[in-house]
Amino acid sequence: MNHSLTCLLISVIVIVNFGKVASAQAVNRPAKPNIIFILVDDMGWGDLGVFWQKQRMQQNNRSEPWQFTPALDKMAANGAMLTNHYCAAPVCAPSRASIMLGVSQGHANVRNNQFDKALQDTYTIGRVLQQAGYTTSLIGKWGLQGLTPDWPAHPLNRGFDYSYTYMRHVDGHEHYPKEQVYIERAKKEVWENRTNVIDGLDKCFTTDLWTAKAKQQIIEQSKQKDKPFFLYLAYDVPHAVLELPTQAYPKGGGLTGGLQWLNKPHQMINTASGTPDSYTHPNYANATYDGDNNKATPELPWPDTYKRYATLCGRIDDGVGDILQTLEDLKIDNNTMVVFTSDNGPSIESYLPNNYVPYEPTFFNSFGPFDGIKRDVWEGGVRMPAIVQWTGKVPANKVIDQPSISYDWLPTFASAAGVAIPARIDGVSLLPQLTGKGTQPQSLVYIEYENNGKTPGFGEFAPAHRNRLRNQMQKIRMGDYVGVRYNIQSATDDFEIYNVVTDRQEAKNLAGQAAYSVMQQQFKDKVLQSRMPDTTAVRPYDNALVPAINNITKLPGIQWKSYGGNFPWVSRVEGLTPTATGITSTFNLDNVNVPAGIFYHEGYINVPADGLYTFTVKGDDGFLLRLHDAVVVDGSYYCHAGNEASGSIRLQAGYHPFRLYYRQPLAGKAVIGILWNVDGEQSQAIAPQYLFH
Repeated sequence: MNHSLTCLLISVIVIVNFGKVASAQAVNRPAKPNIIFILVDDMGWGDLGVFWQKQRMQQNNRSEPWQFTPALDKMAANGAMLTNHYCAAPVCAPSRASIMLGVSQGHANVRNNQFDKALQDTYTIGRVLQQAGYTTSLIGKWGLQGLTPDWPAHPLNRGFDYSYTYMRHVDGHEHYPKEQVYIERAKKEVWENRTNVIDGLDKCFTTDLWTAKAKQQIIEQSKQKDKPFFLYLAYDVPHAVLELPTQAYPKGGGLTGGLQWLNKPHQMINTASGTPDSYTHPNYANATYDGDNNKATPELPWPDTYKRYATLCGRIDDGVGDILQTLEDLKIDNNTMVVFTSDNGPSIESYLPNNYVPYEPTFFNSFGPFDGIKRDVWEGGVRMPAIVQWTGKVPANKVIDQPSISYDWLPTFASAAGVAIPARIDGVSLLPQLTGKGTQPQSLVYIEYENNGKTPGFGEFAPAHRNRLRNQMQKIRMGDYVGVRYNIQSATDDFEIYNVVTDRQEAKNLAGQAAYSVMQQQFKDKVLQSRMPDTTAVRPYDNALVPAINNITKLPGIQWKSYGGNFPWVSRVEGLTPTATGITSTFNLDNVNVPAGIFYHEGYINVPADGLYTFTVKGDDGFLLRLHDAVVVDGSYYCHAGNEASGSIRLQAGYHPFRLYYRQPLAGKAVIGILWNVDGEQSQAIAPQYLFH
């Protein structure tokens, strides 16, 4: 077929007068909740009592030790446990980037092991909530600031009004900012906004430091009665060196007890005294276990390495309980959503001297009933503990088994705050399943990652998973089933298929059974339809053709919809009621009027031949084009009159669903255009014979 066409930019010119149109967002809402998002580092699904450790205690197998998390267990009892919640990547930097951006690793700009890379300059949780009227704060570990000295992605440049952080990833490997306990390296830094405040932080164990600072911020922000707050609290334990606190957790909690911010140089918090790396929790100091699995012999003391690990998990638990008590004391707990989760599965790192027993997550089975650890896409590496407490809104003792993933938090918080969800976001709001009100959209659970190591050969793991070469890995979940690929060579590689409801260990691969051949193809198609390549993280399936959808009922023309309202950005419209709709044979609607809001097209493009297709969109405000679930053209941020953006994607011949979002800031004339070309030929308008709905 001849694809050479005249270079013509098609414009959709709309002249409208709908009269008075109610804003799609103008509905009565309760007071916006405060939101606290607590993220821990390398804590496994199995490390929490309510998820796994209580089961070990009840079994009372003395060869299987257990640890305690009473505050987190209470939090779960007062709210909801998400038992099928995933992280976006099995290592911290890409996982945290996906959380902040609300997108999967198929769209995030930080992938693989790109530590300290600058977070993309676009919508973040902080920016979305700032738009919703929130004061935003970050306390703890960041690691997404950029590698240049000016730190272009400093938290203050990505939606936070205040930050108190370990800015650099490597600093989070140690938990005493000022003292060098085990790891000899360059001096660490803690930054309050743009000032390094390390000099005053003597003997400040970071879990205590972050908790005390978080409490101080919560107290200060609660004084702003007419302005809600968002706090991102990012602990850096139990990750990396297993350093201990200076002393016992202060008695009590909340306003009058627990950790307190003293704001005195060299005694900044009330545990900044005593000896660093000295305190072991009494639950574990003299703990013993059946180390040789022989009841006839005396029990052995826990190795010091595991006393340390359990103490660190317990310190997080103390801190969370202290924060929740602070909310109660301030009488704001019934209007504060608190989320607790982890960035990835448990690690095999302890950074301790050689005279210590090496740390392995097998001692407590921190990976729970699953196989895999940090850097694996087996369930143990990516299934995360997640708890939500929101008194009066989320019912107590709720257990949510529906799959979800960490990039769902941005749209969840946006919905709770009453602000539109940006169209570029991959996640969905979890409010319906949390509150029991409304219909819950299905989450897209998609993970990709590369690592040159192997899955550990732990005896607890299925034989097929032990010492498994990782390299390029992928995971996708649909319903009860997951597709998993390790050491991927091409897009045609088969997925291993597991029912992770009946087979949590992923021990029975169903892929060889004829009944799962359709699912196999669905997995292969879906992963290509849900992502865009990134030249800084090359994948062996980057050049594969995105599969078409040909078993559809179709009619000529595409559907347009107009959504009136004061949308702050190019926004998602799914679930909203349009103010006007119509069918058109092209993207040209010369005689149609629209109000201010979102102007939206959807339908199918019939791609005539396999090839690399480049789409160019031009508009006088923001826009975004998706093909399938892939964001092909993103002109949705910092847009201006005459804005133009392009994107290329390899498409198989056939029908491809598209969604084109355009923000119309004012009622009246709007201009948006779209061109395409194949394999570098001349661009042209998309002719009517290629457009269907």
